[in-house]
Formats: sequence, C-alpha cells, structure tokens
Amino acid sequence: MSDWHLRSEFRNGVNTGGAIQYVWMFGIIGAFVLLLACINFMNLSTARSERRAKEVGVRKTIGSRSAQLTLQFFSESLLTVTIAFLLSLLLVQLVLPLFNEVANKQMTLEWHKPIYWVSCISIIILTALVAGSYPAFYLSSFKPVQVLKGTFKAGRNATLPRKILVVTQFTVSVILIVGTVMVYRQIQFTKDRPVGYNRQNLITIPAMNTTIHDHLDAVKNELLNSGAIVSIAESESPTTGILNSSSGFSWNGKDPNLSTDFGVVNASYDYGSTIGWQVKEGRGFSRDHLSDSTAVVINETAAHFMGLKNPIGEVITKWNQPLTVIGVVKDMIIESPYAQARPIIYGLSSWTGNVIIVKLNADLTASAALAKIEQVFKKYNPEQPFEFQFVDEDYARKFGDEERIGKLAGAFTILAVLISCLGIFGLASFTAEQRAKEIGIRKILGASTITLWHMLANEFVQLVLLACIIAVPVAYYFTKQWLAKYAYRVEISWMIFLATAVSAIVITLLTISYQAIKTAVASPVKSLKSE
Repeated sequence: MSDWHLRSEFRNGVNTGGAIQYVWMFGIIGAFVLLLACINFMNLSTARSERRAKEVGVRKTIGSRSAQLTLQFFSESLLTVTIAFLLSLLLVQLVLPLFNEVANKQMTLEWHKPIYWVSCISIIILTALVAGSYPAFYLSSFKPVQVLKGTFKAGRNATLPRKILVVTQFTVSVILIVGTVMVYRQIQFTKDRPVGYNRQNLITIPAMNTTIHDHLDAVKNELLNSGAIVSIAESESPTTGILNSSSGFSWNGKDPNLSTDFGVVNASYDYGSTIGWQVKEGRGFSRDHLSDSTAVVINETAAHFMGLKNPIGEVITKWNQPLTVIGVVKDMIIESPYAQARPIIYGLSSWTGNVIIVKLNADLTASAALAKIEQVFKKYNPEQPFEFQFVDEDYARKFGDEERIGKLAGAFTILAVLISCLGIFGLASFTAEQRAKEIGIRKILGASTITLWHMLANEFVQLVLLACIIAVPVAYYFTKQWLAKYAYRVEISWMIFLATAVSAIVITLLTISYQAIKTAVASPVKSLKSE
C-alpha cells in the first residue's frame, strides 16, 4: 500500500511506474544542475591558474609533495561546498513555503532524522570531490622550475578542457529549455481541446441524502422563478469524472472475445440541456417520450467501438435488458484531458444522483445566484451544509500535475542557464587573459573594437552551436518519450529547436560582451609591457 501513490501504473499486471517517474526526473535534473555548478567551480578555479602557479612552485621548492598540494586544493573545494551548503539550507528554509505552494505539498526539512544529515554530508563530500578533482590534480602538477623562472604558460590548449565543460553546460541547458517549452505547449494544446459541453456558469452540488431528489421539481421551479438558474439536473457522476463502469453490454455483431469497459452515466431528463452536450445524431432524453425509460444515448467513441454505422434505433442489451439507442453525442472530456475519450453510455435514472448539476443564470453575478440557490437548498434540506464546485475550476485541476511540472522545470531551467552563463563568463575571462598580448598587437596594427569583439565572440558562438547540435537529438528523444504517454498530444516542431538555439546564442553574446569589450578597449601598453 505504501507504493500505491508513486507506483500506480500497471500494464498486463506488471508495474510500469507512475508518479515515481517525476521523482526520478526532477532528481536527475537536480543532479545535472549540481553538475553544472561543479563544472563552473572547475572552470573558475583553473581560469586563474597562472596566478597560483608561483604559490605551487614555492611550496614544491620547500618540500611539499604533489599529494599534499592535491589535498590542499581538495580542502579548499570542501570548504567552499560546505559554505555553499549552509547558505543553501538558509535559502531552502526561506523558499520552502513558495515551493510547497507550487508543488501543492507540505514538505519540511527533517532536521531530527540522522539519515537526513548522513545524506547531506555525503552530498557535500561527493560534490567537493567532483568539483575539486580537476583543479586539484591540474594545479598540483605544475613544475616549480618553469613556474619560478617565469617560463610557465598555460597555453592555448589549456582552454580545451574548459571548452568541453562549457559545451556540456549548454547542452544540458538547451535540453532543459526544450523540455520546459514542450511541457507548456502540451498543457496549452490540451487546454484548447474542445470539451464537448459548456463549462461556463456550471456548478455541481453534492447530494448527501434523498431530500433534494424528493423535492427536485419544487426546487427547480423556485430557482427558475428566482432567476438564479437556467437549468438543473441530477447525475450519478460529475461532469469531470465517471463513477460507474460496466462490462455487461452486448449488441448485434459483438465479438464474444471482445473485452468491454463502458463508462456509464445515469442522469435525469435535463442532464443534456444543463451541461450543453452536443447531439450529433438523433436526440437527447425527453419527457415527451415515455419509451425513453428504456433508451440510451451513446458518445461517438462508443458508436465507433461497437461498429454501429447507423446507431439510431439499434438495440443493445445490458445484462439481458434491451436498450434502444436514441442519440449520439460528441465525445466529452470527462476524465483525463490527455487521453482518448472512453466509450460512454448515458441512461435515465429514477433514483437519487450523487450530484446535482446547476446552470447559473449569466445575467446575475455568481455570488447573487449562489446566494439564492443556497436559500432554496437550505429551505428543503436544512441538515446539509451548502457546498458547491465550479465545473471550470474542477476541470482546471486536471492540469495541476503538468502545470506543477512545468513550473518546477522552468525554475530548474532558469537556474541551469544562469550557471551556464557564469561558466561561459569564466571561460571568456580566461581566454581574454590568455590572449591579452595578441589583442594588444592587433590593436596596434589597427584592429577596431568591433573586430576584436567579433574575434572573441565567434569562438564562443561555435561552442554554443556545437552544444545545440548535441542537445537537439537528445532533447527530441526524451521529449518524444515523455509525449508518448499522452494519447492527445502536441506535435514536436523544429521551430522550438531553432528558437532555443537562437536564444542560447543571444544569451552567450550578452554574457561575454562585457568581458570581450573590456578586453578590446583596454590599452595595449598594459598587455605588451614586460614588467
């Protein structure tokens, strides 16, 4: 039972996942964002390597071994990560109420549990090892003779590892951007899907006893005379869910081996006119036809599922009881808006429904109409508190999980892009320092600021383009896998990948422009003098 929430999806009796997929997804995204931060630490630690070269040379000269220097740099990494962890605890405590609101959860930091602190310490050590590994081994490998003679130079090839790291950062960022955009497009695409009925000014009221059912005609007349409503009906299921299913239907030509599972909605005569369903063939239920007590209305999917080319007048049986099809209505989104509509059979009910569906009068404000409805309901049923739910709000909740995923993915994406910008800024700073003399000579020979900016920017644009080339097929694969679980889904457009690539290039140019222009306008005297 403890697994019911996280592992609720089954196929052929085998568990295939459920909400646990989102836990893994955000866990992986969080790990990637942390990896981006580790990459930045590597870049920024080694970008100024020449400034620490003499320190390493002196330490080695007076007897320090490489292992000791490696431990020193690992210690610096551990200290940095520990301070960052303490700051993160403070930020998490401040942001947690907002996160709980977005995620619709009530999470707290479990300070009192030992496993919490063991996990935190493990993450600190692991992060310090990952972030500090490259700087530690790289800085401790300097040769003291070259460093102290002044002949040490990191060289142009020293930027290669940093370029690889920056490409990795932007690859992850582009994947996250594409994924976030696709989540929002899928939500909007599904929200625009026709629902098959009119949700506006429609409310459902739970029926906790038979009192309103016993006086339904009187309640209806009073509400109509007050001008509060347009229509009222009873139903065993709300318009946003099906509470009854049956496999006991059969019809002429049915395959005896066919497995059936029809949604069944039993309601009063005015159900169709109240919700505003759309009749495609035949008619809805009517008090003018006494035979409607043994009649049914089916949706398009049910007609297609049963193979009824001319469904009006066809007889289907439910547990050997004959029922005549009098109408076909367009499919309505009653359950998941992301799935294909189920075959649904609508029948007349003579007993109390689980809900009462009311169409408010649009000429009155909702508050005024509800006040009149409450007065009438309390008159006939004073024991039941007056509770109601707007159907459009109930329908909007069907998108809650995906909207929360979109918001959280958007937050992760913004964080990843910011970290990537810091990474490329560090690489730009390192590159500018390495090429300071070259830029000074170019300026003396007449190169303009725009020319120098273009020279520096071109290198980074190539890196981002490479990241996009790597990220696009990966993003396409994972996006397609995610969309596959939705029967009603948006198409993947190449424009998304193009727009993301252009955005990444623009962000890159904005990030490096400060450092590039600063280097380009600097006086060549400072970079070319020998002392």
